[in-house]
Amino acid sequence: MNDEALWWRQAVIYQIYPRSFADANGDGIGDLAGITAKIPYLVKLGVDAVWLSPFYPSALADGGYDVDDYRDVDPRIGTLDDFDLMAKNLHANGIRIIVDIVPNHSSNRHEWFRAALAAGPGSPERERYVFRRGQGEHGELPPSDWTASFGGPAWEPVGDGDWYLHLFAPEQPDWNWSHPEVRDDFRRTLRFWSDRGVDGFRIDVAHYLTKDLPQTLPTQAELDAGGHAEGFHPFNDRDDVQDVYAEWREVFDSYDPPRMAVAEAWVPAHRRPAYASPAGLGQAFNFDLLEADFDAEQFRTTVENNLELAAAAGSSSTWVLSNHDVVRHRSRYGLPHGTDRVPWLQSHGTDPRPDLEQGLRRARAATAFALALPGSAYLYQGEELGLPEVADLPAEVLQDPTWVRSGGTYKGRDGCRVPLPWTADGPSFGFGAGGAHLPQPAWFGELAAEGQEQDDSSTLSWYREALARRAWLQTEETLEFLPAPDGVVAFRRPGGWVNVTNFTTRPVARPEGRVVLDSSGAPAASAQVAGESTVWLVQD
Repeated sequence: MNDEALWWRQAVIYQIYPRSFADANGDGIGDLAGITAKIPYLVKLGVDAVWLSPFYPSALADGGYDVDDYRDVDPRIGTLDDFDLMAKNLHANGIRIIVDIVPNHSSNRHEWFRAALAAGPGSPERERYVFRRGQGEHGELPPSDWTASFGGPAWEPVGDGDWYLHLFAPEQPDWNWSHPEVRDDFRRTLRFWSDRGVDGFRIDVAHYLTKDLPQTLPTQAELDAGGHAEGFHPFNDRDDVQDVYAEWREVFDSYDPPRMAVAEAWVPAHRRPAYASPAGLGQAFNFDLLEADFDAEQFRTTVENNLELAAAAGSSSTWVLSNHDVVRHRSRYGLPHGTDRVPWLQSHGTDPRPDLEQGLRRARAATAFALALPGSAYLYQGEELGLPEVADLPAEVLQDPTWVRSGGTYKGRDGCRVPLPWTADGPSFGFGAGGAHLPQPAWFGELAAEGQEQDDSSTLSWYREALARRAWLQTEETLEFLPAPDGVVAFRRPGGWVNVTNFTTRPVARPEGRVVLDSSGAPAASAQVAGESTVWLVQD
């Protein structure tokens, strides 16, 4: 396979959450025209591709992951013409496009689900989803006591004795992936976007989809206890989900170059290679660095394990520190070890208060570490500005369904989805001409892109330098760990590129070599690697 077909293996991919990136028309919601206007910013940042979170028509019951129509654009975000213009301009500037596909569930406003409700029990229309007759004389009780991922029951009644399964919110009914029309329609969707120039797909909750529900359903306690054979869970990480992705691979490979795909698969590590197989999706997220503490042993072990898994899959690994579902890593790294982030968010980020200076030092060090690894790096919008979590959003503005579904005990993911600050002032710090759909804190202006662009020592300037250096140093997908003091991880890439990350708070001696990047901003002549920092060296 030629290099053009393998562009994704070591790419830097920037995740855009469209509703919170840039608002061109001033209605408070980010849009495709806003993305197009910021292409010069993306070019200067130095990314290889953008991944767009859902921009499809949606009631926003789950931030756009409740999709009404997989082959259109939400009118609040733009039109298909806007998409085509954005794609044309991104490609003209050497930036590829990955879009989110949400295949486990549609929204409850999808035309097929509306038809299923209208058609009634036992109808062919209901066979496209997972409907079950309720228990009790009139079906008044749910088919099982299962709990949805966002809290509350996983079954929703429709008023005629039938209930439908929703592993997430009630507005997200699960598809029946044993139905040929469902499979055919998703292949049509993949072709629709590929024909419009999309270069790849991020597959949401790729470990669900296929289901085999016995007549007598297990209880939630039985599901929690396990006991099912691996690959044969009623709905989670089933072996037969790979049959779906083999069909999708035929679609991807019918294009030149082939379309890439990456699985969001929260599965045990040894199950990940099946999703990343060249015969399937081709790549799978590993979230192990994202879940790790800022700790030398954890980082090294994570790298060793995931490079082995990637080799077993015939793929490249993926490195992620933040995304639209987790507390931003500047805040995570500023919290004491072992902090439970659920009550921390409930306290509006005050118990305990994160040390955001330490968090930024560690975030830059961890980012440089991840960028130096073989594989692709996925960045989340705003991390290049050093944004921390907005942890003090009041209850009345929260949009994440987990807030309501958990009975107000889990604030959810809104704090990492607050619209970006582009300017130091204005009604939404340059996000748009008016307000923003989630309130931005007053201190956002201090981190705005406009000001950081003028400061050579800013986090934005540092990210630009790091991505430029990475492109210059990038080479074969191999790595050799080097001897290092306790609390330090050092490795060499081909061509003499050496990464040294000091996870301790004390400086350590720097190896010989020419410094090309230092996350701490120390002078290149320094003989030390500062505490909580990463240095890149080139050794002749």
